Amino acid sequence: QVQLVESGGGSVQAGGSLRLSCAASGGTLSTYFIAWFRQAPGKEREQVARISTTGGTTDYASSVKGRFIVSRDNAKNTVYLQMNSLKHEDTAVYYCAASNVYSYRDYLYQIWGQGTQVTVSS
Repeated sequence: QVQLVESGGGSVQAGGSLRLSCAASGGTLSTYFIAWFRQAPGKEREQVARISTTGGTTDYASSVKGRFIVSRDNAKNTVYLQMNSLKHEDTAVYYCAASNVYSYRDYLYQIWGQGTQVTVSS
């Protein structure tokens, strides 16, 4: 069973950048569609980006489009989320998740990481 581990979170000032990584163990990530979700305190979980198995197709939430870039390196069994021009409202716990379908619906993602905290100070 594939397990996912996120890393790269931390604290940054508004306008700064962070790169999150989602590393897989126990199996190959290349057959899964991967999405990044986030959840801020008191808010619903939202998908911010997703990427197809080959990396050829990506989609973004309108709130992050133009600032975040999702990519993957299947040889390294890792997916990345480059976050630029960070805003205070990007503060949340970020999760990566794997699915057999390419979807914005979180319940279709079967495998989840434990999450990594991103805090953006204004």
